[in-house]
Amino acid sequence: MSNKDIFLKNVMKKFNEVCDTINLDPSVKTILSQPKNEIIVNFPVQLDNGEYKLFKGYRIQHNNILGPYKGGIRYHEDVKLDEVKALAMLMTIKCSLAGLPLGGGKGGIKFNPHEYSAGELKRITRRFTHSLGNNIGPDYDIPAPDMGTNAQTMVWVMDTYMNTREQNQRHNVRGVVTGKSVECGGTLGRNSATGTGVVMCVEEWAHENEFELHGATFSIQGFGNVGSWAAIRLAENGSKLTAVNDHTGTIIEEKGIDVFALKEYVAENGGIAGFNSLENKSRDDFFAHPVDIIIPAALENQITEHEAELLQTKLVAEGANGPTTPEAEKILESKNIDIVPDVLANSGGVIVSYFEWIQNKTGNYWVEERVHEELKRIITTAYKEVSSYSSKHDTDIITACFAKSLTSLAAVYSQRGIFP
Repeated sequence: MSNKDIFLKNVMKKFNEVCDTINLDPSVKTILSQPKNEIIVNFPVQLDNGEYKLFKGYRIQHNNILGPYKGGIRYHEDVKLDEVKALAMLMTIKCSLAGLPLGGGKGGIKFNPHEYSAGELKRITRRFTHSLGNNIGPDYDIPAPDMGTNAQTMVWVMDTYMNTREQNQRHNVRGVVTGKSVECGGTLGRNSATGTGVVMCVEEWAHENEFELHGATFSIQGFGNVGSWAAIRLAENGSKLTAVNDHTGTIIEEKGIDVFALKEYVAENGGIAGFNSLENKSRDDFFAHPVDIIIPAALENQITEHEAELLQTKLVAEGANGPTTPEAEKILESKNIDIVPDVLANSGGVIVSYFEWIQNKTGNYWVEERVHEELKRIITTAYKEVSSYSSKHDTDIITACFAKSLTSLAAVYSQRGIFP
């Protein structure tokens, strides 16, 4: 099985295990076991050379009992239906855990965006948006950036969608996507939100365990938006980055790596290889490198049993979605390595997307300090509630996250029922 197929299998395994553990109402388990809608579109785009190419896009709408479907759109050559289904379910769990009035969704297009010009990317995005039609909307399904997409992508989606509405309604649908540029209706603090949220969870873990972050060492896998901002926020705590791994290789520097310089270098060069002429080490060297904290912020299934055996750390804070396999989680537990799970650790992005959505609806735009304060309030509350549940029920933190989320969803279904 491919990584994408294993990913869905792992998510469903955890879902079923927790449903059995908490004796979830079988009808709710049945409803949540599959997405409500699976949308697949094939659409042609004219390339710069005049040729036409057919692209395949997905939008999975898992559940909307709490509110509109919410989740990113990723552009990647390995996007698959099962991967997007797994990610959509995790979004449902994540939004419920954070107490947001949003459901779970996810989407993507199967292609490598680095192989196309800016003009081609614009046309691909606009054609995809047009193909989705009324399957998205500010009160129905709200996409956001993900791997391979950014604020500019979201602005193209918004503009395309707005131009399909009536003239006098166009500015009312600005919230069809979040993660837009500030100039086009986005919110301050959104770009750094996911990485910032990861570190807010790390700070709570440190406080809970009486661990001093100042002087601590950490490593990052994946130095894109999430990884780079997590590195910056930990550096602001006085922690030292000593190892980084991405698709171009591994760099290790015991004296510490300048996170700001590395962020600029990656933006210019597309990866970490060659930074400060540091030797390019192996992937195993990265995972075996001793640090206090490791943040996987790349793809799913990066920490398998092999990597788990190599790890010498106190904490794995999951910036990526599903980076640790269930088998690896058991090894980490046996080694007394703590985990802050993805559905909690990386929820900062969707939390601040919620703030953007609110601002678009009201036309009342927040200062960055308010965004930061509200993010901290919501994500630290979720952390404390999960930690309390874990202690009270003598269960691991991952089970606690799923259990709290599913219990909340079940309560809503119990009260609302199924129509008709």
